[in-house]
Amino acid sequence: MQEFDPRIIELSIEVDGVIKTYTDLYIKASGSKFANANQNTCNIQIDNLTKNTRDYILTETSPLNRNRRQKRVVLKAGRKSYGTSVVYSGNVVESTPSQPPDIGLSLKCLTAFFFQGEIIKTNQSSQTKLSDIAGQAANSMNLGLNFQAKDISVGNYTYSGSALRQVDKINNLSSANAFIDDDMLIVKDADKPLTNIITLVNAESGMIGIPEITERGVKVKFLLDNKTRIGGTIRVNSKINPAANGDYTIYKLDFDIATRDTPFYYTAEGMRPFL
Repeated sequence: MQEFDPRIIELSIEVDGVIKTYTDLYIKASGSKFANANQNTCNIQIDNLTKNTRDYILTETSPLNRNRRQKRVVLKAGRKSYGTSVVYSGNVVESTPSQPPDIGLSLKCLTAFFFQGEIIKTNQSSQTKLSDIAGQAANSMNLGLNFQAKDISVGNYTYSGSALRQVDKINNLSSANAFIDDDMLIVKDADKPLTNIITLVNAESGMIGIPEITERGVKVKFLLDNKTRIGGTIRVNSKINPAANGDYTIYKLDFDIATRDTPFYYTAEGMRPFL
């Protein structure tokens, strides 16, 4: 990564049904993504929003407000040389103002939080493909579907409850690994990474420090890019710790970025794919 390749951070916030995008304000964000049914998290700090926008977000996300409108955020980041990609997408669940003189706002976000309160019921009287069940779940949450699992048949499938908890149900139906990544429901074989998504992690590509060997595989920090995805592959090549070298499936992906501060990186935890 070239030293003079400027970073870009874009934060889009849905206000009164209108998406407003901010790029020229101070933005700092950190969070975690999981390759399981846990909701992805994100904490965002943004300074100098207009009073109308700030007041709207504070009012809409108050626990005293019982409305059922989504308060969505989409966080994008990248470099001038290659543009931006989505780092996080989710719902604002809590907001807190900062003290003057800086007019700041802290946002606590969870992926698909809105659909935690959407109750659905479905009943299949005959054999149903797992891909069809996943497709119905994705549609009920306005998500796309990336299905890369063994497509088994499920007999007499029924579900009643939170739309979001369908992800748990899919995980319990087979050995498939189901999770939500931003605006996509991913269903893949648990012992395999997503296809055609490989991130090379070495000193030349922006690896920070030395990869750490863990009980499940490896933990490694590297500069943020536009290729890395939860459930994808990281290919580690370390000269200092060659025992960590190899391919790993990412099961947890942390991000820490800011417009002006030092952080602008991913921290990936991966496990060896089964042979």
